[in-house]
Amino acid sequence: MTTATRQEVLGLYRRVFRLARKWQAASGQMEDTIREKQYILNEAKTLFQKNKNLTDRDLIKQCIDECTARIEIGLHYQIPYPRPIHLPPMGLTPLQGRGLRTQEKLRKLSKPVYLKSHDEVS
Repeated sequence: MTTATRQEVLGLYRRVFRLARKWQAASGQMEDTIREKQYILNEAKTLFQKNKNLTDRDLIKQCIDECTARIEIGLHYQIPYPRPIHLPPMGLTPLQGRGLRTQEKLRKLSKPVYLKSHDEVS
């Protein structure tokens, strides 16, 4: 990891923790605020720990893009949880022979950047 990349990752880590410290739940309920702050902290710690040994520049860039996207989406929609995608089951390709494998491949490719690591952690 280059020095610039390391600085960018550490900056994102600090940004997430500052965001968690100032977070207010959209409902205004103190219990919801505490629960959402804890979710933000746990999610950040888990994902940063999981990815701390990455050396491939492309994978590091994908993780940085995912983190940035999740921060922006969380701020915009006022929810810390990743927004789900709604694809109808078996709705991407017609089933022909090896259609199921094609379906799974297309589903994986159609997953937004902010959800790439969500299924792996949750």
